[in-house]
Amino acid sequence: MSQVFGKSIIITGASSGIGEATAKLLAEHGAKLMLAARRDDRLEKLVAEIESAGGTATYQTVDVTQRNQVEALAKSTLEQYGKIDVLINNAGIMPVSRLDQLKVDEWERTIDINIKGVLYGIAAVLPHMQKAQSGHIINIASVAGHKVYPGSAVYCSTKFAVRAISEGLRQEVGAHIRSTIISPGAVATELTNSISDPEAAKNINALYEMAIQPEAIAQAIRYAIEQPKEVDVNEILIRPTAQEL
Repeated sequence: MSQVFGKSIIITGASSGIGEATAKLLAEHGAKLMLAARRDDRLEKLVAEIESAGGTATYQTVDVTQRNQVEALAKSTLEQYGKIDVLINNAGIMPVSRLDQLKVDEWERTIDINIKGVLYGIAAVLPHMQKAQSGHIINIASVAGHKVYPGSAVYCSTKFAVRAISEGLRQEVGAHIRSTIISPGAVATELTNSISDPEAAKNINALYEMAIQPEAIAQAIRYAIEQPKEVDVNEILIRPTAQEL
């Protein structure tokens, strides 16, 4: 039986892309899912698909920039399933642009979702995991958390931060709670839709012509979860074979 079976798992950013693919895969392996995102209609459809295939899932509409909503998500998960085994902090945006474009509102939104959203998720589940002396927090970072490239200073800084937070968490939580960073390269998702700068969009779309499918990242997430409790897969960096960056 899969190590995923019976685990209560929260996935943020679950309405599309990596979150959606991960939800479907983990449901196939017997996870009990709490799915979170801002788009109610997408979540409702996804839950219906999972349940029709024999899986277990429910959802809650959540904006991860609002701490009270993330806290409510954790509370609902406990009420629904009685425990929180895994949190997958997947929600994120990528509105890349050169700094001299001064898209300050986009900078703030990126920081709010990509950094604060991750921290709010950790804050919501960590007390419960510490009490249970068991748990697994998986943060979705990026290749951009390893390399900085023109036009992506703010986005890269948020993903470097996610890696730092994840490693700090690993060192602090002791022997009972696992911390994993998944760093994807170009993946065929809606992530590039948040780019408002035409030149940046052109450059990123050229890179994403080689994008791999989100199911590849879902498999990496499943691999990390499936390891025995004494094995902590700390980081996975996964790119298209053809990607140089």
